[in-house]
Amino acid sequence: MDLKPDLPEKGRYRLRYRGTQCPNCGHPLEISDRYCPFCSQINSTKKLSLKDFFDEFFASFISYDSKLLKTLAALLLKPGKITKDYINGQRVAYTNPFRFLLSLAIIYFLMVNFTGNYSEWDKHGTKADTDVLETIKEYSFISNSDETNGISQQLDSLKNDSDYREFMTGRKNSDSILLSNPSAYFKTLKTENAKLFDKQEFFTVLLRKDSVYTFNDAVTKYAVDETFVNRFAFNTARGLLGIQSRPGSFISTFISKLPFAVFFFLPVFAMFIWVAYIRKKYSYTDHLIFSFHNTALLFILLIISYLIDSIFDVTSNWIFLLVYLAYLFQAMRKFYGQGIFKTILKYLSLNIIFFFLALFAILILFAGNIFVY
Repeated sequence: MDLKPDLPEKGRYRLRYRGTQCPNCGHPLEISDRYCPFCSQINSTKKLSLKDFFDEFFASFISYDSKLLKTLAALLLKPGKITKDYINGQRVAYTNPFRFLLSLAIIYFLMVNFTGNYSEWDKHGTKADTDVLETIKEYSFISNSDETNGISQQLDSLKNDSDYREFMTGRKNSDSILLSNPSAYFKTLKTENAKLFDKQEFFTVLLRKDSVYTFNDAVTKYAVDETFVNRFAFNTARGLLGIQSRPGSFISTFISKLPFAVFFFLPVFAMFIWVAYIRKKYSYTDHLIFSFHNTALLFILLIISYLIDSIFDVTSNWIFLLVYLAYLFQAMRKFYGQGIFKTILKYLSLNIIFFFLALFAILILFAGNIFVY
């Protein structure tokens, strides 16, 4: 006698559409099984209709929204609790910490990027072979005023200065010598064991004043050796010239890649947390999840602060930073269960490490962005 309850369902979930074998993996099923216990595939033989498709879409959306609200509530109101619940196996009610943090980081940096209007900065970019003083005069931020006239007069007098003329003349002469025979000039760089900066200057001149666009062009036209150092010097020169002519585009590209910097240093930072709490019975993954949750809260506060500042034209980020610092201290106490004195010491040391790791990750990303720009 079958004692399993007859569950009233709708649509594809009705009992009459259920089979005795999983349509995905072939695992044997009971008629009362709504899902396959082996692969979680829905137990239904009904063809998918348009109504079924939209019903499942909105059901999944509402389910995610419910998880999101519970995750936000736990993060904001109970410091450290969400990490304890998650590592103890209570994960169904919360969103994945890695995916949650990545989403928040992308949202925040997209907001900063799209509202920053960095494309306007490209108007003030300079051509590589333009006189610096002429560029300053051309892109003066003050127009039709006595200040502008005064600036122009000072720049004109500086152009007549003997040191400036000597510098500009020397640079032009050096460029002329290089361009007269680039292949021979580059050979002198090899024989004199030139520094990376000298090779970068060589490629800068070629990019500015010759029909060289790629490293392969320099290899083909001027017999430049295909070495890592030469390629690095070429890419650096090209990137710096690109920044000079399109500063806004470079900043926009750099900001769009910042979320990846977050995930570069957080796993490294988790190792320092593990060392600080090495006597605690937590694994490296537990510390990593703890750092994901707290960094996620940081981005939540940054997003709120950015919205408030944009709407009301105020500066509130320092307030939210203080809120985060207080929250982080409380989260460390609750999660690791240590006294105030020990927590203060570890709190200060770990925050200093966090700052330098974040700075290092940003510098690495900045340098890499120059190389590929």
